[in-house]
Amino acid sequence: MDKLRSMEVFAAAAEAGSFSACADALGLSAVMVGKHVGQLERHLGVRLLQRSTRRQSLTEAGRLFLDECRQILERVRNAETVAERLHSQPRGRLRITAPVTLGETAVAEAVSVYLLRYPEVTVELVLDDAFTDLIADGFDAAVRIGALASSDHLVARPLRPYRMAICAAPAYLARAGHPRTLADLAGHRCLNHLLWPQGMGWPASGDGPAPLAANNGQALRRAALAGCGIVMQPEVLLAADLAAGLLVPVLEDATPPPRPVHLLYARDPRPLPKQARFVDIMLERMGT
Repeated sequence: MDKLRSMEVFAAAAEAGSFSACADALGLSAVMVGKHVGQLERHLGVRLLQRSTRRQSLTEAGRLFLDECRQILERVRNAETVAERLHSQPRGRLRITAPVTLGETAVAEAVSVYLLRYPEVTVELVLDDAFTDLIADGFDAAVRIGALASSDHLVARPLRPYRMAICAAPAYLARAGHPRTLADLAGHRCLNHLLWPQGMGWPASGDGPAPLAANNGQALRRAALAGCGIVMQPEVLLAADLAAGLLVPVLEDATPPPRPVHLLYARDPRPLPKQARFVDIMLERMGT
């Protein structure tokens, strides 16, 4: 019995919520996941997971054992980095999380530069607008938009602020006219984002007819390029279209104030080369 491996599988199964989800995440079969958990239960003489055809849940012993497993596995991971720290060349896997729009544009470009410069590193880039716990979820770095809570465990490096742009296609403006004030937007077709944070949507005076509401900035961008209406989206998403004249800025004085952006990573007096070089490239490409 590989006790450490079984502990890894049990912890993953507990967090995934099912053997099948755990199997997909670890590249195992659901049967093998069950064997690892069963071996642990027989070794310990207690049931760790209550399982039925529809769901699973941790027993009291399972919850206590899971806490210990997490601590042990974290110590093992820290021990395994000792050898890596001895190498000056970045290598290994780097896990990064970032918001979707900023992640698929500026962060993805920085990651591409990083991969070309350090080919011995593989990068896992997870784009998600929901909050992710950097440490608990095993990420080496995270990009965050907005104000940050203070932390003794994380380093926060400022990046370029997140700016919005209001624009429309020349064909739309030729047909509908250029809005000169926010009040003018009431007579225009304004494309809406369904997941705008508080205070980031169209102002009340700009609540005109919406031909499209979507939860994805790329969808709104494409509608604006087609001449369907006025779009307000992050400048980083629209920059190439604005530079090419495919979209024309309007109401530049009415855009919401820029929001702060930070690169976060765990505080470490001796960071691994893969992380330290990534921080360097992010500051080089996206720094203030």
